[in-house]
Amino acid sequence: MQRLRIKHLTEYTFPSQVTLNQHKLLLRPREGHDVRIESSKLEISPAYNIKWQRDVFDNSLALVNFLEYSNKLTIASEVVIQHYDQTPLDFMLESYATQYPFSYALDEQADLAIFQQATFYKDQYIVNAWLQQQGLNGMETFSLLKNLNRTISQSFRYQIREEAGVQSPTETLSQRSGSCRDFATLFIEACRCLGLASRFVSGYLHAPATEVGNATTHAWVEVYLPGTGWKGFDPTIGEVTGNRHIAVAVARNPEAVPPVSGSFIGFGLMSPIMVVDVQVNLLS
Repeated sequence: MQRLRIKHLTEYTFPSQVTLNQHKLLLRPREGHDVRIESSKLEISPAYNIKWQRDVFDNSLALVNFLEYSNKLTIASEVVIQHYDQTPLDFMLESYATQYPFSYALDEQADLAIFQQATFYKDQYIVNAWLQQQGLNGMETFSLLKNLNRTISQSFRYQIREEAGVQSPTETLSQRSGSCRDFATLFIEACRCLGLASRFVSGYLHAPATEVGNATTHAWVEVYLPGTGWKGFDPTIGEVTGNRHIAVAVARNPEAVPPVSGSFIGFGLMSPIMVVDVQVNLLS
């Protein structure tokens, strides 16, 4: 087991006072047999009311309503977790799923079907053509996914993108570059073209860069594999996820789970200055 502290600051500064509409926060890590929250602190300004709930994917969602005008919005989260996923490769698939292709069990098909449907329907032909070039035929299921994960990590150039949303798989393939969320989107669409249920994951990565701060959130993919369940793959760094990855939210649509989302009302042309600072430290 290792303990990790995650600090996440989001700050907006406006040229004049504004009315802040309701904001949605997805900042609290997903707890389970592998992750436990030891402590959690959330500081928000200006004055507010908050309501916690679970969304359709069982993510921990905070709804924040503000009580006063302000020219600055600050959301600071600090969480300490205990992470127990020390052996990410210690698992076995059901015998029928070890070799690709396979069909999911009948009692799981209805629940998994939504995660097998492409989000970028117009890109399917391009993604399929790219998959055919990868020589994946006749491979074991897990080896196929590891190879696909490694191929994206090694063949595409990582770049930080400040723009909202994700690139389409066609854009990522043509530009041969993208952010972590773009690589995750390509991996998801590739899996769905192969008939594998997959979903988008937003969270944090512990790495040397995040130890010093000035980092951002991270994104990767989970694929449903019979015998082990949702298994994580990070195509940005080419790893199977383990105790360096801290999941916060999962979704079918890669654009559905930003850590902070909301709107405001102000006079004239408003271009707020945004600051995001993520720091992940190993405590023990």
